[in-house]
Amino acid sequence: MLKRSLLTVATLTSVGLLPLAHAADQPVDNRWYISPFGTFIKTDNDRQADDGWGGGLGVGKMINRYLNLEVRGFYNSLDGDNSATSDREWTLAGGTLDLQYYFSRQKLAPYAVVAVGGMDTRLNKINSIGFLAEGGLGLTYEVSNNFLLRSDVRYRYNNNEDHVQSGTTEFDDMVVNVGFVIPFGAKPTYVAQTETPVAAAPVAAAPDCSTLDDDNDGVNNCVDQCPVTPANSTVDRSGCPVKLILKGEHFNFDSAELTLNAKELLDGVAQSLANYPQKNDIEVQGHTSSEGSNAYNMKLSQRRAASVVEYLKAKGVENRLTATGFGEDHPIADNDTEAGKSENRRVELIWIEN
Repeated sequence: MLKRSLLTVATLTSVGLLPLAHAADQPVDNRWYISPFGTFIKTDNDRQADDGWGGGLGVGKMINRYLNLEVRGFYNSLDGDNSATSDREWTLAGGTLDLQYYFSRQKLAPYAVVAVGGMDTRLNKINSIGFLAEGGLGLTYEVSNNFLLRSDVRYRYNNNEDHVQSGTTEFDDMVVNVGFVIPFGAKPTYVAQTETPVAAAPVAAAPDCSTLDDDNDGVNNCVDQCPVTPANSTVDRSGCPVKLILKGEHFNFDSAELTLNAKELLDGVAQSLANYPQKNDIEVQGHTSSEGSNAYNMKLSQRRAASVVEYLKAKGVENRLTATGFGEDHPIADNDTEAGKSENRRVELIWIEN
């Protein structure tokens, strides 16, 4: 005999959370600003120049919670290094369009930046205007609503089609900017909205659970420990499934091939099992009537049980399913009548204790 067990449902206790202000509730700061800055430039070896200094000014706008768009102009000056002629002097003047992405808008706010633009490079009396691109990371620190400190480190790529420096038209420098940001106008602030209390609607009395049977298994909700039992299953006194019998002509004659009606019935069983929270193992038992030899009926019932298992698995049933054939050994009706034989040709799903 198979050992059957009650299926229990764990009772979950919900925990109340205090309401929190979401970022979406905060107003968007979209002010214009100016941003003066000083620059240290670590030069590419191809320039044959010492590291230099400079500065510039940016004018920008805060687009939303994450993005700033800024137009910047700058000027850098470099002297020739010890390996080059001492009177070589570089001047770098240009402008960029910056897109800054802020990971947060807290008091200390990190950001990433990409920039494109152009730069006029002058070496002694030779000059060239070329393409410029920058990328890097930075931080701002809000001292007050209208004054922020800012610094970033950038990689700078510069391409000059005219050869201001023999041997190369491309330069790779590192740029460190330190400055401040002055936004114009007052910073938007969040004002909590006061809501007028609304009188609570009268609460209807909860229905008596002893009069309810949500899953129609014959066990009322007060004592039903398995409240979503698969349809048409046999349950114990606690409302937990024990057995589900699939009655009717489910297979073609002398075959394990499922009929169309059987597939439609098994579709409903598969949906019920998919919705049922407990995933206990299930044994699928095949039974036949007494026509033919016992040995043949044993093999036929095994094939039919396996056919049902394969179909349910294909429909997404996650329970562990095993197929067992019992042949004609366990009749539930008289095999001497056609009606009894039809009753005996059946498939049973038996819930197993895990």
